[in-house]
Amino acid sequence: MLEVQNLEVCYGAIKAVKKVDLLIQQGELVALLGANGAGKSTTLLSIAGALKSSRGSIQFEGEDITALSPEQVVRKGIAMVPETRDVFADLTVRENLRLGAFIHRGDTEGFSRDLNRIHSLFPILQTRASQPAGTLSGGEQQMLVIARALMSRPRLLLLDEPSLGLAPTLVEQIFELIRKLQQTGLTILLVEQNASIALSMADRAYVLALGVVATTGNAADIAASSDLRAIYLGT
Repeated sequence: MLEVQNLEVCYGAIKAVKKVDLLIQQGELVALLGANGAGKSTTLLSIAGALKSSRGSIQFEGEDITALSPEQVVRKGIAMVPETRDVFADLTVRENLRLGAFIHRGDTEGFSRDLNRIHSLFPILQTRASQPAGTLSGGEQQMLVIARALMSRPRLLLLDEPSLGLAPTLVEQIFELIRKLQQTGLTILLVEQNASIALSMADRAYVLALGVVATTGNAADIAASSDLRAIYLGT
């Protein structure tokens, strides 16, 4: 479904990502791991079209999307949930979800179906539908930004640090939702600092170190390598 080849991304003179290669099959949950500053978020932002690469290519379902804008990438079927957990604070939960469906505006019946699906996955968002998004708890806001991304009907979901700043009980809820999404057939590329939980649910994993792929393989095999965890994951 997704093939990233020889990706290089720079911030000025600094190469944040150097020659990164990724391959993701349809229906997989793939974890992208590494210490802070390894280039994980930069890689996701490049796939989403928010950062332009200085070298390399990004192919989605056989089509080159390297030069596309973020809106064009969404229209192709890729949605990203950034680690910043930004909601439109003054808008209601329902209005936030409607904004997530902007590429399908005019499809009233489709919006209703999508909203019903979101409410089945995130019942709390139905309860909070008329509430300003800025008044939600951190965990509820995380659910909202994931739900908002799903309203674009993506086939590939990019998740950047979904557990960041959440209490352990909320982390469990968020990852249970991610498991449910994978079970629907959605392909997921997950960046997560909590390596243990990411590897426990991923099919495969890539570990980045200083902007390059240090290792890749079956998630269970990577989880079993204590040296790898100590060196690259900080665990």
